[in-house]
Amino acid sequence: MSDIKEIVRKQREYYRTGATHDLSFRLRQLGILRKAILDYEQEITDALQKDLNRDPFDTYAAEIGIVLEELDHLIRHLPKWGARKRVRTSLANFLASSYIYPEPYGIALILSPWNYPFQLAMSPLAGAIAAGNCAVVKPSAYSSHTSEVIEKVIKACFDEEYIAVVRGGREANQSLLEEKFDYIFFTGSVAVGKTVMEAASRHLTPVTLELGGKSPCIVDETANLKLAARRIVWGKFLN
Repeated sequence: MSDIKEIVRKQREYYRTGATHDLSFRLRQLGILRKAILDYEQEITDALQKDLNRDPFDTYAAEIGIVLEELDHLIRHLPKWGARKRVRTSLANFLASSYIYPEPYGIALILSPWNYPFQLAMSPLAGAIAAGNCAVVKPSAYSSHTSEVIEKVIKACFDEEYIAVVRGGREANQSLLEEKFDYIFFTGSVAVGKTVMEAASRHLTPVTLELGGKSPCIVDETANLKLAARRIVWGKFLN
């Protein structure tokens, strides 16, 4: 897909300007994203009800509220996290001073799933912004209404050369994985995770793979069985 190549090229150029490295810039972008999520809260809730028939309470608890809390946490702690840190100097360089400077990776690719489509797209995006990266977000095609709102929110906040959304199915995923990114964050199945890791290995791109599992639950003889059963059912159907 030529448009994907162009997005990555523009983001690469923009990242090289150094604009995203500035801490005050990052904090402003996090604040802009937070405000947009609040502005679109009802649309997000409606979209998740259409895609997953998710109750508004569960939507806030498992999606919107988590993202807002993540943004608040990042805004609160970013000035400290982004500052240089003085460390001990080796004996061989005893006349020098030593520091660690946190630096962004560059361009991040975020591939999100359908089961928590808003939270698992926006929380990684918030982290990418806080760390000073550009990002391409690819929401799941299976949660189309939520993906549409994600695109609205991001386009309301950011220029495509900084944060972009790519929608589509497998073809879009394959086209994205052919490009060179500096970090890939994927949430989904083990099978697709292997494909993502294989593609990343061609460029030695670091990855975070949050893969599906069985989510086992252990109930022992001390448990209140009625309460345990209710909580297990709630957890399974929420997911």
